[in-house]
Amino acid sequence: MTAKREALTAFSDVFTVFSMVLMAAIGFVIMIGAKDPAFAFHGFLFLAGGIAGGIFVLSHSFGKGDWHGSADEYLDGPSKVATLMAVFWGIAGFLVGLVLALQLAFPMLNFDLPWISFGRLRPLHTSAVIFAFGGNVLLATSFYVVQRTCHTRIAGRWAPWFVVLAFQLFIAIAGTGYLLGITQGKEYAEPEWYADLFLTVIWVVYLLVFLGTLIKRKEPHIYVANWFYLAFIVTVAMLHLVNNAPIPVSFLAPKSYIVYSGVQDAMTQWWYGHNAVGFFLTAGFLGIMYYFVPKRAERPVYSYRLSIVHFWTLIFLYIWAGPHHLHYTALPDWAQTLGMTFSIMLWMPSWGGMINGLMTLSGAWDKLRTDPVIRLLVVSVAFYGMSTFEGPVMSIKAVNSLSHYTDWTIGHVHSGALGWVAMVSFGAIYCLVPWLWGRRGLYSMRLVEWHFWLSTLGILLYITAMWVSGITQGLMWRAYDKLGFLQYSFIETVEAMKPYYMIRAVGGLLFLLGALIMAYNIWRTVRGDESADIAEQPKIAAAPGLRLSPAE
Repeated sequence: MTAKREALTAFSDVFTVFSMVLMAAIGFVIMIGAKDPAFAFHGFLFLAGGIAGGIFVLSHSFGKGDWHGSADEYLDGPSKVATLMAVFWGIAGFLVGLVLALQLAFPMLNFDLPWISFGRLRPLHTSAVIFAFGGNVLLATSFYVVQRTCHTRIAGRWAPWFVVLAFQLFIAIAGTGYLLGITQGKEYAEPEWYADLFLTVIWVVYLLVFLGTLIKRKEPHIYVANWFYLAFIVTVAMLHLVNNAPIPVSFLAPKSYIVYSGVQDAMTQWWYGHNAVGFFLTAGFLGIMYYFVPKRAERPVYSYRLSIVHFWTLIFLYIWAGPHHLHYTALPDWAQTLGMTFSIMLWMPSWGGMINGLMTLSGAWDKLRTDPVIRLLVVSVAFYGMSTFEGPVMSIKAVNSLSHYTDWTIGHVHSGALGWVAMVSFGAIYCLVPWLWGRRGLYSMRLVEWHFWLSTLGILLYITAMWVSGITQGLMWRAYDKLGFLQYSFIETVEAMKPYYMIRAVGGLLFLLGALIMAYNIWRTVRGDESADIAEQPKIAAAPGLRLSPAE
C-alpha cells in the first residue's frame, strides 16, 4: 500500500468516526431535550446508531481488521447485508399488509389501540414494502451490478457500508414514527423533517458512491442497467428534496409544516408520488431486469438499441404524468389533461421494455420448465407490461371517474408492487445469494417452485378481488333511483365489499407464506446446506472476480 493510499485510508477512518460521533451527539441532544416522548425515543435511536457505528468503524480501522477485503476484489459485504435485510423487511411488510387486509374485513381486529389502528399501520405497510424491502433490493443489486459491469471495485471505504447500515436506521426511525403517530400525512413521504434530513445525507452518499464507481470503471461502455440505476438515484433525490420542504416548529419538536399550500401542495405531492412509482419502483427495478434476466437466461439482451430508446423515452415522459392523480379536483383542467396525455404516451416505452425483457429469452424458453427462478423473473416482466397498460387506461378521465378512490386503484397498485416489483426482487435475491456467499446453488429449487406458485396464486386472488370490488364500488356510488337520489348509502357499499376483502386477505396470506418459504431457503443456502436437488439446478456462474495487475 502506497503512502498516499495509507493517508487516504486514515482520513476516511477519522472522518467516519467523527461523523458517527456527531450523529450520536445530535441524538443525545434530542433525547434529553425533546418534550415529545416519541421524538426523544428517535433521539435515542440516533444516539445508539452513532455509538454502534463509531465502535464498528474503530474496531475495523487503523490496521485492526480486514473488513473491507483485498483492494483487488469486489466489495460485496454491503450487498450481503442489504440482501438479508430485504428478506427481513419484506416479510415484515407483507405481514403488516395481511393484518390490514384482515382489519378491513373484520374491523374489530383494530382492538381500539392507536398503535395498531389502520391509520398507523397502513403507512407502515407501504413504507416497509416499498422503501425497506424494495430499497434494500435496489441497494444490494446496484452495488453488485455496478462493480461487475464496470469491472472495478466500488468507490469508497466506509461509504457503501454507511449507505446500507444508515438506511436500516432510517427505516427503523420512520417505521416506529408511524406507530407512535409521527407523520407528515403525505403519501409515500410520511417521515417527518429530521428523518428526511437523515435520508438526504444517506442518498447523497449513495449517489457519490455510484458515480465514483462509474467514473473509475475499467469498461469504456456503461451498461444499460447502470443508466436505469443512475436515473433512479438522481430523480429520487430531486423528488425528495422538492416535496419534503418543511419548516420545523422547533429543532426539538417532531412537527413541521410544508412550505406549499392548497392545490400547489397537492400538485407537488403527486408529482412526487407518481414519480416515486416511476423511478423508485420502475426505473430501479428495470435495472435489475436488464442484468438478471439476461444473466439467468444466459442470453444477451434482445435489443440493446431498444433498451436505450426505452430508457430515454421513459425518463422523459414519466416526469410529466403526476397530475392524472388529481382528476376532478381544483387542479387546472389543462394540467389534468397534460398528465393524462403523458400517461397514455408512457404505454409505448413501457411495453418496449417489456418486449425487450421477454424476447431476451429467445432460444431459452425451455428454461421456464426447469428453472423457477427465471420463471419468477419472466412473470414479473409480464406483470410490468400488464400494470403499465392498466395505468394509462385508468388515467383517462372517463375511466378515472369510475376507478378513482375505489379498490380498483388498490388492485392496480398491487399488480405492480407484488407482480412486478416483488417477483423481480425474489428472482434477483435467488440469483444473488449463491453468488455472494459462494454456494453451488440454492438449498432447494423445489422450495422456489412452491414460492412461485403460492405468490402467483396470491397475487391473482388479490388483484381480481380488488378489480371486482373496485368496479362494484364505483357503480354503486354513482347509482341513482328514479327520483334522482343516491340508490345506496355509503355503509351499504362497505358491506358489499366484505367478501372481496376476505378473498384479498387469503391472497395476502398466500403471498406471505411464499416469502417465509424464501426466507427458509435463503437461510439454509447461506448456512451452506446442500439438498438432493443441487444437481438439477442450472449452473449459472457469478461474474468473474476482480483481479487488478500490480501496475493498476
